[in-house]
Amino acid sequence: MTPTMDIHEILKRLPHRYPILLVDRVLELEKHVRIKALKNVSINEPVFLGHFPHRPVMPGVLILEAMAQAAALLSFASNDVDPGDDMVVYFAGIDGARFKRPVEPGDQLILEASIERVKASIIKYKARATVDGELAAEAELMCTMRKIC
Repeated sequence: MTPTMDIHEILKRLPHRYPILLVDRVLELEKHVRIKALKNVSINEPVFLGHFPHRPVMPGVLILEAMAQAAALLSFASNDVDPGDDMVVYFAGIDGARFKRPVEPGDQLILEASIERVKASIIKYKARATVDGELAAEAELMCTMRKIC
C-alpha cells in the first residue's frame, strides 16, 4: 500500500485542471491492484448552474470521468510514471455503466477502481462510485496510456 495523495500530488500526475479535475484526494492506493479516491461535490461547480437549477445533480458522464481519473492515477502510480505534459490516459471503452442514485452538492463521492486486465496497451478497470456507502454508479472502463507530441 502506498501513501495517500493530496491535491498537490494529484495535480502533478493528472493533466486536468478546474473545472474538469474531479479527484480531490487519494485515500488508498495499492500498486497494480486498486485505488480509492475522494471527490467533494460542491454547489459552486459550474455544471450545477444548468444541471438542474431546481434540483442540482452531478451528470453521469462526470461521475464516469471521475472514476476514470482515479483509474489513471492508479495506472501512473503502478508504472512509476510521472506523466508530465506528454502523457495522457484516454478512454478506449465503457461497458456496463449503471447509475443507481443521484449525486448532489454536499455529497462526498468515493471513487474506487481496480485493475481487471492489462492487454497490450489497453487497461481494463472495474470502477464504482459510492456516497455514504451507497452505490451511485459502476462501470467497466477501458483506457490506454499514450505519449502525445
